[in-house]
Amino acid sequence: MLIDDNPKIHTITPAQITKVFYPYVIAKTEAGSYVNINLSEKERKDPLFWESIASIAKAKLWVPIGERFHQLLSYDWTYNAAY
Repeated sequence: MLIDDNPKIHTITPAQITKVFYPYVIAKTEAGSYVNINLSEKERKDPLFWESIASIAKAKLWVPIGERFHQLLSYDWTYNAAY
């Protein structure tokens, strides 16, 4: 089965972090729309999170976000493909 054929993959969308300013993180999806990333209370209060997310934005890396709730995911596409 191709990864694109797995229905679990369709709940994940790739996005690039474009703006980081407390308490907001804005990302641009692969389709070109901008979304506000929903952060947990723990993420909002974690200075290492803010440093890391700023580095990710600067490097223009693609990150997996949940399509429905616009949350950063702790796993990637390959994790879902295995299950």
